[in-house]
Amino acid sequence: MKGAEKRMQLLNNYFIMEDAVPERYCDYILQYGQKLKEQEAKIGWSGNLPKEEVEKIRHSKIVWLDERWIYREIEPLVREANIQAGWNFEWSTTESFQFTKYEGSKKQHYDWHADSKPQDFGNRLIRKISASLILVDKENYEGGDFQINIPSSPDKTQIVNVTLLKKGTMIFFPSFVYHRVTPVTKGTRYSLVSWSKGKDFI
Repeated sequence: MKGAEKRMQLLNNYFIMEDAVPERYCDYILQYGQKLKEQEAKIGWSGNLPKEEVEKIRHSKIVWLDERWIYREIEPLVREANIQAGWNFEWSTTESFQFTKYEGSKKQHYDWHADSKPQDFGNRLIRKISASLILVDKENYEGGDFQINIPSSPDKTQIVNVTLLKKGTMIFFPSFVYHRVTPVTKGTRYSLVSWSKGKDFI
């Protein structure tokens, strides 16, 4: 099966694992990330776009985390989700984790995007499985909904609003699936994002 065909024949466009990570572990990641220096989230292809234009697409604060104790917790969950969702993608490594903060006072968000594109990268490793761990309960913020755009035909799409209410919940999805986080309108939304990489689909 060619790479493009495999992308279009998913058994599941996303997979949710509730109580994937203990609440106390989420609290520790949250406290740890909050102590580190934040930076403005960027867009890889934005080039010299003014900050105001970038923020129309993506507006949040992030911290990069490389701690081994996070890899030990998250990577086994990615392996399990990959099997349970029926993807069985081959992957070999995980990028640095992204601790992400969306503030309601600033209506922060991330508009429609995919974490990898359907094109041939040759021997280059590409993102195959994206995952987001929810670090706070939904009652701590308003808005900030996670939405998936599911292709259903060449000219129609289906937008699915994925309910992620409880901290410790993880959502996994193929990195080429389009998704977004709607503006947070009140409170603060925190998550830990990961990308597991492997050779391109052939």
